[in-house]
Amino acid sequence: MKISRGRLGLAIGALGVAAVVLSGCATSTADKGGDSGNAKGGDLIVGTTDKITSLDPAGSYDNGSFAVMNQVYPFLLNSKYGDAKVSPDIAESAEFTSPTEYTVKLKKGLTFANGHKLTSSDVKFTFDRMVKINDPNGPASLLGNLASVAAPDDTTVVFTLKNGNDQIWPLILSSPAAPIIDEEVFSPDAVTPDADIVKGNPFAGQYTIDSYKVNELISYKPNKDYQGNLGAAENSGIQAKYYADASNLKLAIGNGDIDVAFRSLSATDVESLKGNSKVKIVDGPGGEIRYIVFNFDTMPFGAKTPEADPAKALAVRQAMADLIDRDAVAKDVYKDTYSPLYSFVADGMPGATTVLKDMYGDGKGGPDQAKAEKALKDAGVTTPVTLNLQYNGDHYGPSSGDEYAAYKTQLEKGGLFKVNLQQTEWVQYSKDRTADVYPMYQLGWFPDYSDPDNYLSPFFVKDNFLANHYDNPAVNDAIVKQQTETDSAKREEQIGQIQEMVAKDLSTLPILQGKQVAVVGKDVQGTTLDASFKFRYAPLKK
Repeated sequence: MKISRGRLGLAIGALGVAAVVLSGCATSTADKGGDSGNAKGGDLIVGTTDKITSLDPAGSYDNGSFAVMNQVYPFLLNSKYGDAKVSPDIAESAEFTSPTEYTVKLKKGLTFANGHKLTSSDVKFTFDRMVKINDPNGPASLLGNLASVAAPDDTTVVFTLKNGNDQIWPLILSSPAAPIIDEEVFSPDAVTPDADIVKGNPFAGQYTIDSYKVNELISYKPNKDYQGNLGAAENSGIQAKYYADASNLKLAIGNGDIDVAFRSLSATDVESLKGNSKVKIVDGPGGEIRYIVFNFDTMPFGAKTPEADPAKALAVRQAMADLIDRDAVAKDVYKDTYSPLYSFVADGMPGATTVLKDMYGDGKGGPDQAKAEKALKDAGVTTPVTLNLQYNGDHYGPSSGDEYAAYKTQLEKGGLFKVNLQQTEWVQYSKDRTADVYPMYQLGWFPDYSDPDNYLSPFFVKDNFLANHYDNPAVNDAIVKQQTETDSAKREEQIGQIQEMVAKDLSTLPILQGKQVAVVGKDVQGTTLDASFKFRYAPLKK
């Protein structure tokens, strides 16, 4: 089945450009061959340090949680292995039937693993509750263009959008905002506990969950009733094992105790494993970014501090941007597995610029002490300024400690800043950051879909995912405009303009961009890392 703009005749061309740039994929040596669904690959063990926040799509927006959702929940649209483009998954067809109406026809006879029918009513329930709950740690911000959802019959869903010709909407339907859930299991107005979800067995993806111990062990079994476009699992089951730190994960994969290690080994761990004959390294296209978030209420001179002064707060952000040495961190901490990032849209995406290199530091990507001093002096800021900078050591890998120690050294050089570093375990961290606990803090971003908008709308629209109180109406309007621009050249120009606007405000400070890396046993086949940025268990086999 096709995805089209229906009688509008508008193919999603801008998305195609992104797919061309990033759709290259990496696979282990024997991805080819094998009869889908025969479960000849046996059971496999996948290890990770990524933590789960919630199995409820409304209550989490992080890699660890979405990694589970990708295996067990169905999507209306999805991307096939090795492809960033989306096509119908449990849908039979999907297309724009007017500029503001996107109509999806479901396949007939869909069911959840618990035997409940999966109909358009469940789809409407899924999106309505996501918007209603609007959890601060959830992905509801991705649905900002959704006006309403209708279910005129059991297999028809009509999404009415606020702004017509939305170039992003098909990709949104494959994103963390769009796993389809069972209205008979999930609460309509609150995040449902993991135990209730597992007990209710509301799964209709490639796997069901056989047993679940949060952030310790998950046992997956292939879902024989899955009717989506990805096909049946090539293995007979997956055990997902969660490690407290990357050093234990490295030992497990190096010794052959597990079959796959995916997120988050350190750069030095990966380098050392290259010499281990028991494993092979699989990497995929980049897209992950690392950045610092500024809370506009609680950062120095923020709106709710005793010394509130927006001009001084901006000067602090600008001076920090002048002092950060991205290249040094990429080389010294990450051994060039990450590269410097000089804008808000990942390098390689359509419309990406190097605006931060042009506007801050020495103009060549390096730091500039004199420029930082001038920014603070011109705003009347007395130095040194105390910065309380938070980071996380378990979710983003063990190198985060070295990374943020490097930033502390860079920022304190010359005496303009005094940096207090603190770290918090991820599950608590993900709650604190949206509750104004951290004045400035580390985050990483692994894109939901292969399009530059995914580096803009979740961060910079009003009521964004960061919950950092940034609100620039001109930026908000510009983001909406590019989402609905059908001319790809004009859209790229608009995306460049948005980057310039947010570079002046600096609500975030992008620093690094990395690639996807998995370490697998030498006999493991089917590891697929592509520009859909979804790691699936179903193709894995031995």
